[in-house]
Amino acid sequence: MKKIVLVSIVISLFVVSCQTEDQLYKIETEYGDMVFKLYDATPLHKENFIKLIEQGYFEDLLFHRVIDGFMIQGGDPDSRNAEPGVMLGNGGPGYTIPAEFVDDIFHKKGVIAAARLGDQANPKMNSSGSQFYIAQGHVYTDEDVEKVESRINASRLEKLTSKYIEEAKIEAYNTGGTIDYQVILPEARAKAEEDFKAEGYFKMPENKLKVYQTIGGIPHLDNAYTIFGEVIEGLEVIDKIASAKTDKNARPVKDIKMKISKL
Repeated sequence: MKKIVLVSIVISLFVVSCQTEDQLYKIETEYGDMVFKLYDATPLHKENFIKLIEQGYFEDLLFHRVIDGFMIQGGDPDSRNAEPGVMLGNGGPGYTIPAEFVDDIFHKKGVIAAARLGDQANPKMNSSGSQFYIAQGHVYTDEDVEKVESRINASRLEKLTSKYIEEAKIEAYNTGGTIDYQVILPEARAKAEEDFKAEGYFKMPENKLKVYQTIGGIPHLDNAYTIFGEVIEGLEVIDKIASAKTDKNARPVKDIKMKISKL
């Protein structure tokens, strides 16, 4: 009886271990393979990506946009059997996915993130249903980090200013008044600067700083594009693909096909 109980416990522990282990996936290319995992912290993106993999959606699609020192992008269904030189990047499955930003998940080299339309056309930052990119970036110096921090702070200030201008427009519309931009602009900027100082200037957290200055990545994209996975084997393949010769649209001159499957 004791042996049977012991065996049952061992089997139970094995099952629990298998259930908690990360499911791994593979992107096969002529430049080599990349093994990756998907994040539980972004469940909508994880579920969607797994569904597309199981459907064979990515079979023979291209890495249609690659920029050395930045990222490699694929997942456009229009890229399958696309004629040479055709500009790609507008295709998808016909739906988007709500953004899932997680502060502790950031754009270090090797993360997989969803492409999307720009802010003006897509203020909620919804993700493409299928297009994704893999971050490459570069290793950041102290000077590089300062530039990123300044860029982020300037963007925050601009957004706050725009917010107060829009509020002034709405108030003028509701009261039947008119807008004097020579008055509104400096008032909006003054309010924005006051809020900005109260919130505090952005400084890159120490944990992110260490990674960006050793592994590298693309810090200015943090909290702007949903990251939902990470390459854990084959980081060198990113560099090989990113260095491919491209045309004026950043499409590789020689097609780079992908196949994505579960390990």
